[in-house]
Amino acid sequence: MEFTLDEMRSHLAALEARIDEACKVAGRSRESVKLVWVSKFHPAEAVENAIALGATDFGENRVQEAELKFSEPRTAKDGSRVRCHVIGPVQSNKLKKAAIVADCIHSIASVEALEKLEKVCAAQEKVLDILFQVNAGEEETKSGLDIHEAEGFLESLAARGETAFPHLRFRGLMTIGKNTGVAEDSRECFAFLRNLQQKFLAKGGVFANFDQLSMGMTGDLEVAIEEGSTMIRVGTALFGERDYSKPVNDPV
Repeated sequence: MEFTLDEMRSHLAALEARIDEACKVAGRSRESVKLVWVSKFHPAEAVENAIALGATDFGENRVQEAELKFSEPRTAKDGSRVRCHVIGPVQSNKLKKAAIVADCIHSIASVEALEKLEKVCAAQEKVLDILFQVNAGEEETKSGLDIHEAEGFLESLAARGETAFPHLRFRGLMTIGKNTGVAEDSRECFAFLRNLQQKFLAKGGVFANFDQLSMGMTGDLEVAIEEGSTMIRVGTALFGERDYSKPVNDPV
């Protein structure tokens, strides 16, 4: 069931209290953690309510749904432009549409995808933020770069130099915590991701802007923040339960 605006406000306050406490424990500022509202399977009205509550960044799993909600430029409460994050795996035939609608794609895991995105972004005269997904929990059901191959993959991008993908800005890494129901079980994979991100940020060059870590959701955000997450992805705790039986086809 979708939350009303007042319910969303109450749940946001509770979530912010958790984020604040996690930042305090980690010795970090609240401003160092971006809240990405995961609006997948939630309708236009819910997005409008979120914007009214100050949301600036939204995450969508499916490109088609991102197009319906975020193709038209939208202004956040603070006057900034609302940003669309595509956080789910993108099929090859959807990369063009993803490049057009998204401000940031969190789930890239191949050179082929980068090459297609570069071509589209060059034609659009657009610079797109890219995060590379790593299957840090080594779970068969999760997408992303294999944990043992991720460093080599990133090294191969460094070897190509700064002119290979001039319309793509490599911003960092993304992972999904372990699906055990125990937040602490994800600490090791979050720490692995942080160490990998820090190593390549220090290299500069194509990784000069590699300062982002997208990790942590409702159940494990405290551990993620303690391990350096700069973006947490939260949906149900803010919007209410999703109704997967209804396709979301009402453009905002």
